[in-house]
Amino acid sequence: MTSLKSEPNSAETAAKFLLEKKIVILPTDTIYGFSALSFLDGKKTGLDKRIDEIKKSAESKPLIELIARPQDVFKYTDQEIPEKIFKKWPCALTLLVKNNDWYAGLTGRAATAFRCPGDEWLRRVVELSSSPVYSTSVNYSGSPALASGEEIVKEFGQAADLIVLDEERGGQAKNPAASTLVSIEDGGQIRVLRQGSVLLN
Repeated sequence: MTSLKSEPNSAETAAKFLLEKKIVILPTDTIYGFSALSFLDGKKTGLDKRIDEIKKSAESKPLIELIARPQDVFKYTDQEIPEKIFKKWPCALTLLVKNNDWYAGLTGRAATAFRCPGDEWLRRVVELSSSPVYSTSVNYSGSPALASGEEIVKEFGQAADLIVLDEERGGQAKNPAASTLVSIEDGGQIRVLRQGSVLLN
């Protein structure tokens, strides 16, 4: 199923599919992304594995998780985030932080990469979903990310339960560059793991 971002209640529709544990392709503040709920009713959904299957990933890699508000990150980490980094949100900046005890127990991981996206519509989708939302590029593993809505529908129209197209961009990704990925080290040190569209200086 495909829909348009500009349609009435499109954010509510996308969130409804996510809450039904469906796989959705959403336009983000960078590229289009495969999306699914991280957890529901206090339990992991396991939908990251389903996304890996669709992308034909040889090995599972932790996915970025989108949050609705910058301060929401502190639901999942006790780590201090340097002000000069934190105040940049919302934007195409992803922070890799250590999970607090609760989220480490829920996910089985020591750390998670979170992003509070710069797109207001997308933040609304995440807010309505009441959970972080997985996001990863729309492509097969090892291939370039697809930026064209037409290509995405052709290639993954059967695999995704819903594809939301951003016709204001002519169906194209907003920014072909991925988000900048930063690790917050002990002592507040900042390490750039991937340089994307956001510059830290």
